[in-house]
Amino acid sequence: MSMKLYVGNLSQDISDSQLREIFLPFGDVESAKIITDRSTGGPRGFGFVEMSTRENGERAINELNGKMIGDRKIIVNEARPRPPGGDSGGYRPRGGNRGRF
Repeated sequence: MSMKLYVGNLSQDISDSQLREIFLPFGDVESAKIITDRSTGGPRGFGFVEMSTRENGERAINELNGKMIGDRKIIVNEARPRPPGGDSGGYRPRGGNRGRF
């Protein structure tokens, strides 16, 4: 069973392939993705890595969490599942019409 990892506090210039390379010593990497901002297209400073087995994922967490990558100390932990209902934390206007028509 695979394990999805959250990787935070990444440098703004790291690529998907560089992220993959960081995790390869701990086992097969099924995917590695840097998350980008929808409006600017720039990196948001975090990403996700999916390791082929839970054992490999746990080893990666133990070895990489708190390690300096470039000039930053990265955060690595098991990714939490998305909340039900597809809420991605996007923009919600404040107040709305509050019942006034």
